[in-house]
Amino acid sequence: MVAQKESILDRPLNALERRLLNDFQDGFPLTPRPFQTIAERVGSTENDVMRTLQQLQSQRLISRVGPVFRPNRVGASTLAAMEVPIERLEAVADIVSSYGEVNHNYEREHRLNLWFVVTAADRESLNHVLREIETASGLEVIDLPMIEDFFINLGFPLQWT
Repeated sequence: MVAQKESILDRPLNALERRLLNDFQDGFPLTPRPFQTIAERVGSTENDVMRTLQQLQSQRLISRVGPVFRPNRVGASTLAAMEVPIERLEAVADIVSSYGEVNHNYEREHRLNLWFVVTAADRESLNHVLREIETASGLEVIDLPMIEDFFINLGFPLQWT
């Protein structure tokens, strides 16, 4: 699961939401019914797990549930960056996030302040997505293809206050 920008909730997260956000950042079950497997592990039902994940997505606490493959092992991928006027940052991030090929985006304190990873079936499809984002946003997308592979585990234990 890929975390997205913070949502404003009018309530604390419940135990199931916390378990889903924390316990399945990696090691997602590769079974015929992964949500049933997750439900068994957290003491819930498959329907409750799926409904809860859909709610977390609609509340923008997660952007999607799915695999993240090592770069260029399946299809083509790239890191991309944009220089976005601060007053348009949220709107442009929403445009970027609307593409299924984008597995996450984040803000950085830099002239290039919006960064994201795009994965597609092949380089031609990837270039097409980058061009579409440029057209939809009216801003240049800088393509930063990987030169050397480094693995960084992006999972981290969440702290609940």
